[in-house]
Amino acid sequence: MAKIIKASTGLTGLAVSSNPHHALSALYGKILRAVSKMPQDASYRKYTEQLVKQRADAVAQNKDIAALEKAVGCGQVEELIVQAENELVLARKMLGWKPWEKLVQTAPAKQWDWPPAQILEPKV
Repeated sequence: MAKIIKASTGLTGLAVSSNPHHALSALYGKILRAVSKMPQDASYRKYTEQLVKQRADAVAQNKDIAALEKAVGCGQVEELIVQAENELVLARKMLGWKPWEKLVQTAPAKQWDWPPAQILEPKV
């Protein structure tokens, strides 16, 4: 049975992937290796690992591209590849930034208050 590849993604600048399952599996593996270097209680690790494992399972379980796209529900496989590439870049940056570590100095008072300023009602 011949493999049917779509002619176009319909998205300007986004070419059709010739082997999306391989590309996604490789990217998801790299992301999981990157986040495994983070502390287990780091929020970014926990939530990224959870999402990437779900998507990797969807890739493994759905050999049909349309079924995979439906199972993940976040666009075409080519868009999933772009998302995974971006997540891999971010995961590697997070390893350098180490947002799970304590602050070097105490945060200024009201640093994390929201909204950042008192919003007064206009006088009518």
